[in-house]
Amino acid sequence: MLSKTGASSEDVPSAQATQHRDWNGPAVYALVMLTLISTFNYLDRNILGLALPAIKSEMGVSDTALGLVSGLAFVLFYSLLGVPIAWLADRWNRRNIITLGLIFWSLMTAVTGVVTNIWQLALTRFLMGAGEACGLAPSNSMISDLFRQARRPLALSIFGLAGALSFAVLFPIAGWIVELWGWRMMFVAAGAPGILLGLVFFLTVREPERGASEEQKRSLEKSPIVETARFLGGSRTYLLILGGITMTGANSFAASIWVPTFLERVHGLSMGEIASTLGPLRGILQAVGILAGGVLIDRLGRRSEQLRLRIPALSCLILGPAELLFLLGGTRAEWVVGYGLTSFFLLMHQAPVFAVALNVSRVRMRAVSISILVFFATLVGQVVGPLMIGVLNDLLEPSFGDLSIRYSMLFLAATAVLAGVLFWLAANTVEADIRRASGMNM
Repeated sequence: MLSKTGASSEDVPSAQATQHRDWNGPAVYALVMLTLISTFNYLDRNILGLALPAIKSEMGVSDTALGLVSGLAFVLFYSLLGVPIAWLADRWNRRNIITLGLIFWSLMTAVTGVVTNIWQLALTRFLMGAGEACGLAPSNSMISDLFRQARRPLALSIFGLAGALSFAVLFPIAGWIVELWGWRMMFVAAGAPGILLGLVFFLTVREPERGASEEQKRSLEKSPIVETARFLGGSRTYLLILGGITMTGANSFAASIWVPTFLERVHGLSMGEIASTLGPLRGILQAVGILAGGVLIDRLGRRSEQLRLRIPALSCLILGPAELLFLLGGTRAEWVVGYGLTSFFLLMHQAPVFAVALNVSRVRMRAVSISILVFFATLVGQVVGPLMIGVLNDLLEPSFGDLSIRYSMLFLAATAVLAGVLFWLAANTVEADIRRASGMNM
């Protein structure tokens, strides 16, 4: 349909764009459903950490092999398919893409429970990654059309609670299942609910209108993938965010895979104890940290766009020393405090940084902009992070025995500090790049 100017009706803001109200019923319901889906996304990819000791014993494989399976096998399809799927999400129905991905990755999670060797485990991780590539970028794009620019950090912070909810609510259940019925039943039980959730999401959530939440007119023109990459590559803010997200990806993925093994080897905790006590503690503190960051930025970010990145930068700079306390703490009190601080600050950066990435992108580039961040965070982060620690474990084991993992994981502190520096530098150019994305400099 063409307007009087000859432009497609998709290229002009609707009445809804000027009368958009945040936190209406359909928007809140959609946000809750997307958060719930993401919660299962985090659960399905991370529960392998609870099963690593049992898999190592049963299949007789090295830590290096486990690092490859947990990182590289999952990340190949997750990263490589993420950008083309996001490109489709910038053009087609995002709800349908998320639904298909959820059902498929849930099925692959359940199938993981029947594998008999390390190669079959690698295959299920590979295919699970293909399904999960349909989740994060399309979800962020949907949220950007449900909530205005000023309120997106808070909305994305709520969405970012998914990882914390996974640790606090679902991980204890997974650990309980491991203790009673073994690691295989854990994967079956984790995958089955996602199939039902996918059907409910498809039947009850509507695809939001593109650009409906924009307060100023923005172009809704569909851009070729090369033009999108060129535009994002011209944003210094986006490139610095890309570097910082890559570092935090290496940090968080490595931690999710190896922290349970660290606690077992160094402090003698059982997988059941880790899942039922420290797992919920991590989840609760992550949730508090994510919401605290979202509320703080929602309040202070109205004064300055730079604060939307300064606060995430500071959270990462604090995370580095907290990692050192957790890893090197000699007494239980010291490492528990370190564990609590790392949990609080670990994901505080993610929602505001993703919100800035959306703000410095054009409307029909948003899913791709997020997918590129995810691509580097996972391709570099999830491959290099878990694998680096696995390799260092094997190299240091002759000298330090089970304590080798304590020194291998110092890698986490370094990546956190470097990410903080990059986010701080990105704040210097964010205002100019937001104007560029809105066309004000054109």
